[in-house]
Amino acid sequence: MSEEKFEAKLDQVKGSVKESAGKLTGDKELEAEGKADKVIGKGKELVGAAKDAVKGAINSLKNK
Repeated sequence: MSEEKFEAKLDQVKGSVKESAGKLTGDKELEAEGKADKVIGKGKELVGAAKDAVKGAINSLKNK
């Protein structure tokens, strides 16, 4: 797993923890922060996947 993908997953996990803690304590702000962190992590994951796809396409064109 690339460092970029690892960081994206870590953001998602941190977001889940914050969201759960917010729900348990009734802290709506913490819950919202957690949801935002999860979305950011998913976005980073998608960007990383797109980068990998572009790199793969470039490499396949170079090898032709």
